[in-house]
Amino acid sequence: MRARRVGVVGGGTMGAGIAAECLRAGLDVRIVGSGPASADRARTRVLGLLDRAQAKGRIDDARRADAEGRAVFGADPDALADRDFVIEAVTEDRETKLRLFTALGKTVEDPEAVLASTTSSFAVADLAAATDRRGYVIGLHFFNPVPTMPLVEVIRSAYTTDRTAARAEELITEVLGKEIVRAEDRCGFVVNALLIPYLMAAVRMYESGVATAEDIDRGMTLGCGHPMGPLAVLDLIGLDVIADVARSMEDGTGDPRHAVPPLLDRLIGEGRLGRKTGHGFHRYDTVRAAS
Repeated sequence: MRARRVGVVGGGTMGAGIAAECLRAGLDVRIVGSGPASADRARTRVLGLLDRAQAKGRIDDARRADAEGRAVFGADPDALADRDFVIEAVTEDRETKLRLFTALGKTVEDPEAVLASTTSSFAVADLAAATDRRGYVIGLHFFNPVPTMPLVEVIRSAYTTDRTAARAEELITEVLGKEIVRAEDRCGFVVNALLIPYLMAAVRMYESGVATAEDIDRGMTLGCGHPMGPLAVLDLIGLDVIADVARSMEDGTGDPRHAVPPLLDRLIGEGRLGRKTGHGFHRYDTVRAAS
């Protein structure tokens, strides 16, 4: 049963990107923010992403107009009652996600609707256990920026049914046209289990004065063939976002490689969050919309 009516909870950078991709693919999408102001910001982000897709030739004028017509923005979770596929994209906070999945289990009327989380570090089984429909919960870890990043990690918990996994993979590959990797339900899955220690090591190297931010990034792009250096990656995703993920992974694993260096906390405290504020480890001429 292919997903047709999609709900996205959270209209920040990740949620807006997911919503825009679902709209571009022809789905009926409802985006629910935490309040009216959040819903308005989500509308601005999603329509901006559709404009960008149109400018790049990914959708034509008619499809752009049609996509906007299929988008509904609001702050009432009850609007998700008729959805057959709901994707959670709220802040990476365990208690927030648990409360949301408990609520979704009661709000979404279709007993076979898929409830997916974009968590990058929490156990999907824990989120599933917060609902009365454990077999229909799955992890779908998208990457930022969603419209251009081709990968999604698919994480089955011990409860996830084969049918749920098949429907989720169909949405990602056949509808959205992205690639998948399947990961076990463990802290950090595949990508972040490798990425977070690498990023924290780069911050510690810069913090200790071994090299400048520019040279650390040049070393990894020109020396290792990475498309972006680690400090530029931090700036792109957001220093605050990465710090939250690192902390949750340290809590979940006890691995000191995930510990947030003091410098990272200091930059966050100064409001230097990366591209979205115009200054992180590097400076930027344009400021991205805050998540």
